[in-house]
Amino acid sequence: MNNITAYFRLMRAGWVMAREGVIASLPVDGLRGPAKFAHRIAVMLARRRTQQTERAERLARAVERLGPSYVKLGQFLATRPDVVGKSLALDLALLQDRMDTFPMDDARQRIEGSVGRSVDALFVSFGDPIAAASIAQVHPAEVEDENGRRKVAVKVVRPGIRNRFYHDLEAFFIVARMAERFIPTSRRLRPVDIARTLEQTTKIEMDLRLEAAALSELAENTKEDPGFRVPAVDWERTGRDVVTMEWVYGHKISDMPALEKAGHDLVKLSEVLIQSFLRHTLRDGFFHADMHQGNLFVAPDGTIVAVDMGIVGRLGKKERRFLAEILFGFIRRDYRRVAEVHFEAGYVPSHHDVASFAQAIRAIGEPIHGQSAETISMAKLLTLLFEVTELFDMETRPELIMLQKTMVVVEGVSRLLNPNFNMWKASEPVVGEWIARNLGPARVLTDVRDGLHAAARLAEQAPVLAQRAENLSQEMDQMSRNGLRFDAETAKAIGKAEAHYSRSGRIALWVIALTAVYIAFQL
Repeated sequence: MNNITAYFRLMRAGWVMAREGVIASLPVDGLRGPAKFAHRIAVMLARRRTQQTERAERLARAVERLGPSYVKLGQFLATRPDVVGKSLALDLALLQDRMDTFPMDDARQRIEGSVGRSVDALFVSFGDPIAAASIAQVHPAEVEDENGRRKVAVKVVRPGIRNRFYHDLEAFFIVARMAERFIPTSRRLRPVDIARTLEQTTKIEMDLRLEAAALSELAENTKEDPGFRVPAVDWERTGRDVVTMEWVYGHKISDMPALEKAGHDLVKLSEVLIQSFLRHTLRDGFFHADMHQGNLFVAPDGTIVAVDMGIVGRLGKKERRFLAEILFGFIRRDYRRVAEVHFEAGYVPSHHDVASFAQAIRAIGEPIHGQSAETISMAKLLTLLFEVTELFDMETRPELIMLQKTMVVVEGVSRLLNPNFNMWKASEPVVGEWIARNLGPARVLTDVRDGLHAAARLAEQAPVLAQRAENLSQEMDQMSRNGLRFDAETAKAIGKAEAHYSRSGRIALWVIALTAVYIAFQL
């Protein structure tokens, strides 16, 4: 039954996308056979009025009809230009995550069910929502405790959003599996893994305790950092469906007239913003992955305050070293070293030639060195780098793509504050310090220390590993003597699974046929 529902949801989505002209606006280059035929059908199904509108507007209308799950899907795919292409990714990035507010009674029920106390007991006052998105909406409120009366922001999860998203997710997985099965070129992009990543990130985003934990972790990491902070979490009034945090006073970073009127130094703000992001990325390996203008405020004292940490990114030590060495290699024009880093990290398959890859890297780096520092974009450099690596079978690295997407956004905000923003000069103190600590002599000491720790952990586990090896040896020996056999239960389970898949396939064909008849009558 779940599969049938998922097929119906998928076909409805296809119908909406076709009627709103989204499919008709997609490029046809490279389409062959059934895919090209389907595109022609979609062109015929598109409403006439859609032909006069831009693709971004068509996407917005289609997503509005399909609901919040597709808003999240669009926003997620906007971070994956390697999957949907740069042009479509830019259009998806324009999708506004703005939805109608839901009733106050529903918000109160979510809060009370999550925290276990009445809204009146938790808050002195609780106001109407001031903003609503696909996952949650925000209410102003006031609390009173030993520190006195203070204003807070209360974020509440939208009712029914989890069930709706999980149902729509089944359709997303069907598309991903079909792509891997019927489009061999898509396998390098691992569409099923992409769907799993969307599932995981959205599950995290819908549990507001995890957003609160992310705020707490970033606050701890940045407590000594100049000019940047995040709101404090009120854990007493936080649960799975609600997070309460301090109210942020100040101006949105996009409101430049207000910032200038308040006497803030926009040039300094642009530098603090990019330095803070790079510090979080390189030093901590943990960064706010949704730092657009709407999520950044400037407090009266000039401190940048970042809100809405539903989406975060993490980089391991290897990825951080990879990023720093790439940037350092481009600065020194050491393209051979940049190429070697890709091979050492295992990002480019070893059967490729390092010298050829270095040649491709040079094609990116040399034009950049002919430009003024103000026009060089670090985000653009990484974008070009990922395009080149595609030619050398570099598999998609979701954590690096998220980093690149966030860097594009942060760098864009910095350039908005300061049109003459020099990315390299602003980032040099942070990148230079990290390189000195991690790519120089200190790196050797760090690697030795990490190696000793790993050896110590391995020694602790040696008895367990030895026992497992002995058990495996005995099982292999027994298998070689007796052969591999299925017991009756296993054979029965396999038979049931095969019957289930055959039945699902037949049902899917009937669903498709009935839908085609329905569409024909609608026309």
